[in-house]
Amino acid sequence: MPRPVTLFTGQWADLPLEKLAPLAKKMGYDGVELACWGDHFDVEAAANSKKYVHDKWALLKSHGLTCCAVSNHLVGQAICDRIDERHKAILSPEIWGNGDPESVRKRAARNMITAARGARAFFDAKPGRKSTDEFPAVVNGFTGSSIWHSIYGFPPTSQDYWDAGYADFAKRFGPILEAFEKVNVNFALEVHPTEIAFDIASAQRALAAVKDHKRFGFNYDPSHLGYQGVDYVKFIRAFGPRIFHAHMKDAWWGHGDGTVGVFGGHVNFGDARRQWDFRSLGHGDIKFEDIIVALNDVGYRGPLSVEWEDIRMDRVHGATEAAAFLRRLDFPSSAVAFDAAFDKKNQ
Repeated sequence: MPRPVTLFTGQWADLPLEKLAPLAKKMGYDGVELACWGDHFDVEAAANSKKYVHDKWALLKSHGLTCCAVSNHLVGQAICDRIDERHKAILSPEIWGNGDPESVRKRAARNMITAARGARAFFDAKPGRKSTDEFPAVVNGFTGSSIWHSIYGFPPTSQDYWDAGYADFAKRFGPILEAFEKVNVNFALEVHPTEIAFDIASAQRALAAVKDHKRFGFNYDPSHLGYQGVDYVKFIRAFGPRIFHAHMKDAWWGHGDGTVGVFGGHVNFGDARRQWDFRSLGHGDIKFEDIIVALNDVGYRGPLSVEWEDIRMDRVHGATEAAAFLRRLDFPSSAVAFDAAFDKKNQ
């Protein structure tokens, strides 16, 4: 069967879920990937209240929607980052506290562990759930990074400096991953500039840092790889079993006027001078059919979750078009070899 097409609610957190759910169905989605901000998914409530998770499923089911993952990106960013005033804008007052960087990082780590417990409780409460999940419980998110600022840095950055950054990541995420293991939930890092893993090489290094922990994998998103010059199809083939979830998001690159480079020139998204920008599915340079083939080849059976970001397009128009785009594009892998019928024993 084709994979479920879901909508990541992160860019729709201005709408309460009771309003977004019917809209998502109208736009053509099978389900949602619930963001842990706005009122979409409260990790503390999910971890501690059976009524909360049952009410959340009742709301989704009343609109014919499912859910395959929750996403805790904003809190995850604070776990390993060098904390500054920008983080205050994306964190709850409870996690920000007095803004002391190490205290913020520790509170963020505790919240991520709670997110695993909340996700387990939520997916266990899924109506009609079978004894075995149709797809493993997943919390998507960011990790932040203590060393991202040193990319292409001067004074020159040594490998020892970067090694220390990966050691810091392992120290902070090791206990988190153990907590995920205890409740049978996977953590999927969205490989992305500003994270501890932002391309294939750094993703390999991140895996090594946590000693290939079984609960650490990736939320695949080609849009963050293509404009960097990273082979986004090769990523799938390099990490197949570690792809726990997949975002579908487009980007274009090489479309600016030569004023702004790949680092963004300190200009806003949508500026015509930019070398790259996010686009609605089918309007950028990502070759999605190549992605579907590769996902089929590595046996990925999870959802295709639209993370809709295109500053040039109305989001309802774009998200509706994106759902239809994926339905036309996705196809199941073959169960037989096309040339098997040439053999007499199969005729």
